[in-house]
Amino acid sequence: MPHLRRCVELATQALELGDEPFGSVLVSAGGQVLVEDHNHVASGDHTRHPEFEIARWAAGNMSPEARAEATVYTSGEHCPMCAAAHGWVGLGRIVYVSSSEQLTAWLAELGVSAPAVRPLPICDVVPNAVAEGPVPGLDEQVHDLHCRFHNRKGI
Repeated sequence: MPHLRRCVELATQALELGDEPFGSVLVSAGGQVLVEDHNHVASGDHTRHPEFEIARWAAGNMSPEARAEATVYTSGEHCPMCAAAHGWVGLGRIVYVSSSEQLTAWLAELGVSAPAVRPLPICDVVPNAVAEGPVPGLDEQVHDLHCRFHNRKGI
């Protein structure tokens, strides 16, 4: 739970910086936080998701064995791009606070148009991925962040 709470904090930081509220943390098999990040897509580069950045960092800084034993904690289930990056670099377990299904419903409820890439469950993109979530209670905090972001934009 501490790592998931940190993901929500990172998502809140992203929101405070004017970005979409997503945050992620990579944790070693021994429990050490290796890297954390939040969304950086406000610049217009929609590949700047924290899960994608974590996959890139892991590929350059960890052995294949260490990557397979690590866990990615994240405020929202990986999009297909991030799930593919996760799979390609061989990262281990994924634990997410809110699911793609929840996000899709929240955005529809807010009247936000569908994203450019269809949201899919992680395991639809990476069949052998070990993914856990959503997390009741914390998911409502993430829902609130998305409401705040889209209401601020006037969508």
